[in-house]
Amino acid sequence: MASPRSKARQRALEILFEADLRGVDPRTVLADTLARIRAQGPEGTIPQVQPYASTLVEGVLEHVDKIDDLLDEHSEGWALDRMPTVDRNVLRIGVYELLWQADVPDAVVLDEAVSLARLMSTDESPQFVNGLLARIAEVKDSLKR
Repeated sequence: MASPRSKARQRALEILFEADLRGVDPRTVLADTLARIRAQGPEGTIPQVQPYASTLVEGVLEHVDKIDDLLDEHSEGWALDRMPTVDRNVLRIGVYELLWQADVPDAVVLDEAVSLARLMSTDESPQFVNGLLARIAEVKDSLKR
């Protein structure tokens, strides 16, 4: 069974992915989702948005320019806009956790990102996500946040 934080990461990915596909601010998707959950009542079928999912969405948004610059700089042969939408958002969450969530060990960040890529993306995605996040993890101490 997935941990609460694993579920929160998946929920954050779903919100960021939907926003990316619709071309809207992820805060809009987050607010709409929360409103639908409240409207359905306690017996509804829409999954809850865990506090950590909101933290991830807000954190990615706060640092998205820096995150995207790092992804562009460290990806080999892949421009950010050419990456699959799922992978791009898994990587954004991963970079946010690596750089701004000190309570999450690097190994956990990489493992969780790879698991999300395996669950939600292509067969090649886990290896791509692991490699790119590992490169950023190696240099994270030298990065200005």
